[in-house]
Amino acid sequence: MLPVITLIGRPNVGKSTLFNRLTRTRDALVADFPGLTRDRQYGVGRIGPGPYIIVDTGGIGSAAEGVEALMERQVQLAIEEADHLLFLVDTKDGCTPEDLEIAQRLRRLGKPITLIVNKSDTMDPTLAVADFHQLGLGEPWAVSATQGLGVRTLIDHVFALMPEQESGDGDGAEEQGVKVAVVGRPNAGKSTLINRLLGEERLVTFDSPGTTRDSIFIPFERLGRHYTLIDTAGLRRRARVQDVIEKFSVIKTLQAIEAANVVILVIDAHAGIGEQDATLAGHIIESGRALVVAINKWDGLASEQRDQVKDQFSRKLAFLDFAKLHLVSALHGSGVGLLLDEVDSAYTNATRNLATPELTRLLEAAVMEHQPPLVKGRRIKLRYAHQGGRNPPIIVIHGNQTDSVPETYRRYLINRFRKSLDLAGTPLRLEFKSGSNPFEGKHNQLTARQIAKKQRLKRFTQRKH
Repeated sequence: MLPVITLIGRPNVGKSTLFNRLTRTRDALVADFPGLTRDRQYGVGRIGPGPYIIVDTGGIGSAAEGVEALMERQVQLAIEEADHLLFLVDTKDGCTPEDLEIAQRLRRLGKPITLIVNKSDTMDPTLAVADFHQLGLGEPWAVSATQGLGVRTLIDHVFALMPEQESGDGDGAEEQGVKVAVVGRPNAGKSTLINRLLGEERLVTFDSPGTTRDSIFIPFERLGRHYTLIDTAGLRRRARVQDVIEKFSVIKTLQAIEAANVVILVIDAHAGIGEQDATLAGHIIESGRALVVAINKWDGLASEQRDQVKDQFSRKLAFLDFAKLHLVSALHGSGVGLLLDEVDSAYTNATRNLATPELTRLLEAAVMEHQPPLVKGRRIKLRYAHQGGRNPPIIVIHGNQTDSVPETYRRYLINRFRKSLDLAGTPLRLEFKSGSNPFEGKHNQLTARQIAKKQRLKRFTQRKH
């Protein structure tokens, strides 16, 4: 499972900036799930020895309010989920009374903590951290989230302190087969769908959102093929059904997506398609996982409602046009039998070997039908293509001026490749590379020769007169 790193600190110390730096995006997806405060952000860290989940808990307020807020349930949940805490302070403010009280609280939690002194790019690192030794959280790390200074070294340090992740998933099954994560909003019917796929009441279900909180791995076999189902709601003991309903865990969902080969996105037809579904779909796309969409509880809808759901899907989840849509009832079993066949197909497409001659032929045909645009009077040239990775498939296209390929043309090529190769069920990524231009520099050389010729002609003319 991916390790979880949580950012803690006062407002305006640079947590969101560091979050965006670590996720390598300014548009980090915000998981707006029920029961979560709006200032908690989740993303997958892309800087460091490997991927990890990064959580921004938002700013802790003033000394009077913030220290109490630290122990509020929402922040406490984020801390409980974390494998490592990053406590950010601001070198420009110095060590404040709020920092001292937050540090005192954090020390009692028994969690690994690294103290980050942000905005240190204009100071000597030794001077920048000097004031913060009094927090008693070990050696402070001087970084600049804005400039990226010291960030990679910091994450390397954090990973070095973490225990090795356990290998293997589930109950020690020797053959895991295709790993399938079942994800969706609370109460969308994920556990019921898994029970139906397994053909037994393997998971306890309860008609209320968030009845379970941990991901579990369930190996099983169907028609001689091995699978491991990942239930992101997780197993819940019957004795605990009466307990207070636990909050839906975004962490477990992100971990399950990263661990899976194929994701089944379960959408509640009665609830409609909301921003939460779009956010979750965005995480799946970002991970590059193959995808099957199951719209659940379909059998109870009137004809007009069904049309509304289909319209919502085409408008709000248009970017999932590569995924097969299945209309199912997990409770009654209608439509469920085809899901695993679709999982097999999506996985096969995601892991296919794509021959270079075929990719180059398809590229040439696409360019002939619709040429790339002109850039500064010169046509972008795309010469050949080859496969650069699988799951998701990556096609590398070589040519010149490829940095200038517009997004619209990129989408055109993706659609052409996907349709021609029949790559349904999997995202497809393109990478462009520009080769060395054999004529590069010739223009400048010619200009220099012309200048030299003009100078010789000028000297000759002057001597003649």
